[in-house]
Amino acid sequence: MRADFYLIQKPRFREEPLLLVCELARKAQQAGQPCIVLARDAAQAEKLDDLLWSFDPDAFIPHQIVDPEMDEGDDEEIEVLIATPEHDVALRPLVINLRDAAVDGAFERVLEVVPADDSARGPLRQRWVQYRDRGFTLNKHDM
Repeated sequence: MRADFYLIQKPRFREEPLLLVCELARKAQQAGQPCIVLARDAAQAEKLDDLLWSFDPDAFIPHQIVDPEMDEGDDEEIEVLIATPEHDVALRPLVINLRDAAVDGAFERVLEVVPADDSARGPLRQRWVQYRDRGFTLNKHDM
């Protein structure tokens, strides 16, 4: 299992951190890896949904916010699922975590987006330790 921490530094990601999430989702799609994005709340999920349509006019990333009305198996066709905390959904091998806690469950790799704001980095340092203590391979990327 692996945890990758993406530290936001570039001005465009500082202005809109969800642009980095769009780039990570695009990389996953290009690699043929369906992923799930664990959004912090419904507003963040909707903003990400909008950005995935508009961040790059040449990119098409099939995505959907998890809907409790979806039939079992419908989500398998969707490359990027966006889940809000109120919807319990199965994890995928690749998880992009935007929530305030480390991810538990069955997955192979988690991507953690680290804000540029130093006050927000404290909890992510704790998460680094949690993943390390669980035996994950850890990587840090400056973005």
